[in-house]
Amino acid sequence: MTTDLRAVRRVRIVGVSGSGKTRLAGRVAAILGVQHLELDAVFWDAGWTYRDLDEALRTVRAFVEASDESDGGWVADGNWSSRMQGLLDPGTPGGADVLVWLDHPRPLVMWQVVRRTVSRGLRRTELWHGNRESPGSWLHLDPEKNVVRWAWVQHPVLRARMTAVLDADPGAPVIRLAGRRAVARWLRALAAAQPS
Repeated sequence: MTTDLRAVRRVRIVGVSGSGKTRLAGRVAAILGVQHLELDAVFWDAGWTYRDLDEALRTVRAFVEASDESDGGWVADGNWSSRMQGLLDPGTPGGADVLVWLDHPRPLVMWQVVRRTVSRGLRRTELWHGNRESPGSWLHLDPEKNVVRWAWVQHPVLRARMTAVLDADPGAPVIRLAGRRAVARWLRALAAAQPS
């Protein structure tokens, strides 16, 4: 899929845990001069519980409306497809102009998620609403309680889902970035496409 980067104002970024979604979203938002929404902060509540779905969706809608009123663009990172009800999908009203899929090789993702998780655990970094990644979670066999295992298990699942999307609609506005070099190239192209 070829996307005119000059027309991109709304970007949704997906990828397995540890793929660099939030970091990339911050960089894209800075290049475009738009607001950034981290969907984990919307859908997680205190104590690693799910936020009320209606409340979370109202938050996302309010973000899109406010962004449209101010600068006409936004960047949102995170998967949450099962709870989003298509809200930010390309082709829906107010949806993304483009979906960026971080499809890094599994070894790179695992390196990144382990490094990030250890750092957060040792530093006791607060993520959202008082939630922290505990070093004790590293011992859980349940992927729902261990983000490293979650990344391992979900890597092929997300790849299969996104590949099915592309197979069903080869013209879908999806940009697949596999590896750090691909991300860097795309960021350079996005920056170069912006008006001076």
